[in-house]
Amino acid sequence: MAKPAANRFYSPLVLNIANSEGVSLSELERIPGTGSDGRVSKRDILQYVADKKAGRIPAIQQPLLVVQPTTQATPQPYQQPAPTYTAPVETTPAPMLVAQPTSPPTSQPIVQPTAQTEPVAPVERFAAPTPPQLVVQPTAQQENKPVTEPVYQAAPQPVAQPTAQSAPIAPVQQTIAAPQQPLLVAQPTAQSSPVPPSQDIVYSTAQSSGKFSEPSSVVVSGETEIVEMDRMRKLIAKHMVDSKATSPHVTSFAEADVTNMVMWREKVKKEFEQREGTKLTFTPMFVECLVKAMKRFPLVNCSLNGDQIIIKKDINIGMATALPSGNLIVPVIKGADQLNIVGLSKSVNGLADAARNGKLKPEDTTGGTFTLTNVGTFGSLMGTPIINQPQVAIMAVGAIKKRAVVIESAEGDTIGIRHMMYLSLSYDHRIVDGSIGASFLTAVAKEFEQWDVNKQWFHYL
Repeated sequence: MAKPAANRFYSPLVLNIANSEGVSLSELERIPGTGSDGRVSKRDILQYVADKKAGRIPAIQQPLLVVQPTTQATPQPYQQPAPTYTAPVETTPAPMLVAQPTSPPTSQPIVQPTAQTEPVAPVERFAAPTPPQLVVQPTAQQENKPVTEPVYQAAPQPVAQPTAQSAPIAPVQQTIAAPQQPLLVAQPTAQSSPVPPSQDIVYSTAQSSGKFSEPSSVVVSGETEIVEMDRMRKLIAKHMVDSKATSPHVTSFAEADVTNMVMWREKVKKEFEQREGTKLTFTPMFVECLVKAMKRFPLVNCSLNGDQIIIKKDINIGMATALPSGNLIVPVIKGADQLNIVGLSKSVNGLADAARNGKLKPEDTTGGTFTLTNVGTFGSLMGTPIINQPQVAIMAVGAIKKRAVVIESAEGDTIGIRHMMYLSLSYDHRIVDGSIGASFLTAVAKEFEQWDVNKQWFHYL
């Protein structure tokens, strides 16, 4: 394709489409543009190509030929152009452009300059003028660049002026009644590579709003299985998405030496089970330490209602529980701050058993003010949990691992094997700032580390 005209800009995308579809530059210049400053957009060129293929584009008159001037030419008498020109109109002398004939030049040559000049832009209609004398301004060395307006000196006698300026070509009217379908937009990659058979190429329709649109359907191929979400999984998915959209999540991490907790549990768990008829796990121990820290940081035990912060006086701890189906439910320990280690153990084990057997009551899963999740049960060292709305914080405890650590004492530092665990706290940054969130998490870690290895759990007997 020829180089586009200097007075109209075409994007590389439009030029590439025109070149691939065989659209000439003269056709491209006649396409009405709907873009900025009348530019031809991608949609304009595609619509033109579609109309052209459908035969809805009238034949476009080919551009007039431009006679290239020779290096040296002897002035010849000017001959009358074809009688199809308009009658001359006498006006005051003024510079003019040389009119090009509507057919290839024959034996009537046009006066040529005595030096090499650039092609003269074609003009559609001119009157029959008296031949002017063309004067070319000499230069030391003429640069090879387009000359848009050569300098002429008219003859003393009156010359004919063009009757009117070339009117712009009317835009081609579109006759398509049905709305245009959205174009498919393929995502480009740095290098083109074949797609494995097991993968599917996903296209998204162009959106005027610029927002991402998920595909309405996915083509399944290869060894795949489609599993419909059950009602609980749909509710969990919606709850998690809504929580991330509602609360700006921030997560802080801490490390705790839980050696004292491990030693105490190993010492009393058999007697505890014999006396109480229930197993002693780490969860009620974690909840007891958590409640002590929450009393010093009441802002983590609240909710947000518009511009109002509602601080809860009751401490109801929700504990995330995995179900055999793979789903998740959060039963709530009501009044956790009013229970001792025995009461917490019975509540934790009772709610967990009811959840796994599908015997939870509606009131067992409502009213929570803070949530604890034990990701260490499945071997994870740490996690970044999602806040359980409308609460403002959730804490995750990781797996307990033996590690060699530095033990600080009054006698000096030593290396010892300790039971270590990571804690993480996700909180709503609209209410809880980083200083409060980190301080609260550190307070919980200290409660873990300062667990009394001589703690009496049956003093009420």
